[in-house]
Amino acid sequence: MAHLATIGALSKKLGGGSGLLTAWVGMPDPLVAGQLALEDFDTVTLDMQHGANDIHSVALGVAQVTLAGKPTIVRIPVGQFATASRVLDLGVAGVIAPMINSKEDAKAFASFMKYPPIGERSWGPTIAFGLTGTEGNDYMKAGNAMSVAIAMVETREALAAVDDILATPGIDAVFVGPSDLSIALSHGANVDPSRKDVAEALDHVVARCKAHKKAACCFAPSPLAAIELKAKGYDLMAIGTDFGQLRSGARAQIAIARGTA
Repeated sequence: MAHLATIGALSKKLGGGSGLLTAWVGMPDPLVAGQLALEDFDTVTLDMQHGANDIHSVALGVAQVTLAGKPTIVRIPVGQFATASRVLDLGVAGVIAPMINSKEDAKAFASFMKYPPIGERSWGPTIAFGLTGTEGNDYMKAGNAMSVAIAMVETREALAAVDDILATPGIDAVFVGPSDLSIALSHGANVDPSRKDVAEALDHVVARCKAHKKAACCFAPSPLAAIELKAKGYDLMAIGTDFGQLRSGARAQIAIARGTA
């Protein structure tokens, strides 16, 4: 069964303040990704930076998520742009690259995300062929459009360079990490994504995304924060992590069972 439309759905839905929701999966068991894909998320993100995912668990997770009819996003480790090409070859729809702090960083990231003439992605989408039901030139023609390159903005340097990052050919969106940004803006004094200066930075980023006609994405510390981000015009939000949801769900049920809720 071909899933070209499923994998390509991410690029088609992003934009215009679409307010998509993504699950955020750090557990390397593909059943976790597959189960969350069956819920009412628009996409599932597999985290290789702070999560426990590696290339093998990503390959298995992408298959589970795609079979559930959802596109997959992967967050790669810092600076490992070659990994972006590898996960695209596995059938991933979008890649989040952390710590993109300059135009040079953005250009390097895009070069591994896009085929010429935009980038220099090498050829070899073996598993993606099967998941998309395409071969050769058909995949080549669709590849750049459906491979969403998302640059993370989480430092003072990235905020200062956000226009340059957004203007880089091949960059389709930026993703704000509000916790890291709060650490950077406070010079390491605290981590507090609810601070006023972080909110102002979020407003600035979404405004620049609208100006460049690129998508704005963000990690939402809570479901209520996701509602606020959508109202600002954000296109994609992560609402918590699988680890956090497992803990909060367990605590809520334990509290009810012990009569302490």
